[in-house]
Amino acid sequence: MDYSTERELLEIFEAAKKAADAASEDGGASPEADRCIDALNRLREIKVTTAVLVSTQVGKRLRSLTKHPHSEIQSVASELITFWKNIVVEENSNGKKNGQTEKSSNAGKPVKTESKPKLEKPQLAQPEKIKARPEKRDVKPETPKSEKKPLVKEERKPAVSVERKAPAVPKLSALLRCNDTNRDRIRELMAEAFFKVSGETEKDDREEVRNILDEVEEYDPLRVAVTAESALFAKLGGSTGAQKHKYRSIMFNLRADNNTDFRRKVLTGQIKPERLANLTPEEMASDARKMENKQIKDKALFDCERSGAPKATTDQFKCGRCGQRKTTYYQLQTRSADEPMTTFVTCVNCNNHWKFC
Repeated sequence: MDYSTERELLEIFEAAKKAADAASEDGGASPEADRCIDALNRLREIKVTTAVLVSTQVGKRLRSLTKHPHSEIQSVASELITFWKNIVVEENSNGKKNGQTEKSSNAGKPVKTESKPKLEKPQLAQPEKIKARPEKRDVKPETPKSEKKPLVKEERKPAVSVERKAPAVPKLSALLRCNDTNRDRIRELMAEAFFKVSGETEKDDREEVRNILDEVEEYDPLRVAVTAESALFAKLGGSTGAQKHKYRSIMFNLRADNNTDFRRKVLTGQIKPERLANLTPEEMASDARKMENKQIKDKALFDCERSGAPKATTDQFKCGRCGQRKTTYYQLQTRSADEPMTTFVTCVNCNNHWKFC
C-alpha cells in the first residue's frame, strides 16, 4: 500500500473541506469556492486504488459536499464520487476476468487427455474405426461447450449486481419542475430550507439531535421538496387560491431560522408530506416554542378565575419560595369528570403560584 498517496489524498481532501465550509458561510461565488473546486479536481488526478479508498474513507466523507449550497461544488463532488466508483468496479471486474481465464485454461487440458486414448483404440482393430468416429463427435459438444457457457454466465451476474447497487438511494441532481412558476417557486424555497438541515443538525446544542447527523445526510432535499409540494397541491390546490394563507403559514415555519426542528422532521419523514396540509400552527412550532406555549397556558390557568369562584385562606400549604404559610387557594375541574379537581395555591406573602391534583 502506498502511504504517500494516502497522505496526499487526505491533505488535499482536508483543504477542499475547509474551503467548502468557508464558501458556505460566504454564500454565492467566492474565492473559497474556487479553491474547493480546484482541490476536488486535484483529487481526481491522483491515481487511487480500492485499497487506498477503503483505508482513507475519503469517499464516504466526500458525500457531505454533494449537498453543499454551492451548485458547482455539488456537481464536481458528485462526479468525483462516480469516478471513484467506476475505478472500484473496474478493479473488481478485472480480477474476476483473470480468474476466468485460469479456469478456462485448466478446463481445456482434460479435453486433450481424453482424446488420446480414444485415438489409440482404432489402431488395435480395423472394425472399430467406424465406432471411433462418432465418439470424437460426441466429445466435442459435451466437454468444451457445456463447460465454458455456464462459466461465462455465472461470472457476469455479480458484475451486473454491482452496477445495480450504486443507485440504491437515488438522489436528484436537479430540481424537478412542473412548468408552473408558482409551484416551481415553492419547490425552490422548500429545497433551500431542507439543504440547511444538515448543517443545523451538526451545530445543534442537543446531543440527541447531533447523533442523527448520518441519518439526516441520507435524505435527498430535492426529492423531499418535490414530494411535499406535490402533496400540498393535491390537497390544497394552487398557492394563489383560497388556501394561500395555509401555504404562507407552512412556508413561514419551514424557512424560519428558529424552527429547525420542524424542517428536520419533514426532511427525515417524521412528519409525512401528506400531513402538512392538516397541521395547525401549534403543531408546526419548534420544540422550544411549544414549551413556551405550555408555560403560558399553565400561567393562564393560575391567573384565571371563573365567575363567582371564591378563594379560601388557609395555613395548610407552605410556600416553597419564602417558607410562609399565608396562602389562598381555589379548585377547578381541569380534567375529566372522574378525575380529582386541581387545586391552585397562591402565596399571600411573595405571590408564588403552584398547583397539585
